[in-house]
Amino acid sequence: MNNLTEGEDYYYNEQGYIVLTEKYHLQKGDCCGNGCKHCPYNYKNVPEPKRSELLSLIPDGKAINHITG
Repeated sequence: MNNLTEGEDYYYNEQGYIVLTEKYHLQKGDCCGNGCKHCPYNYKNVPEPKRSELLSLIPDGKAINHITG
């Protein structure tokens, strides 16, 4: 991955997939709509019903609110 730092911008999960971090997403500036594990934008661009499913997995009161628009 170009110009990204492993351990800061991404890591590899147990299955060997690349997982982008919250830091990466905040620098990107918006939700991509893919339902990323560390989305700091409450999945605002993820289509329903997937968005509701993902939001239901966040423990009560733990939703991150970096939505600015």
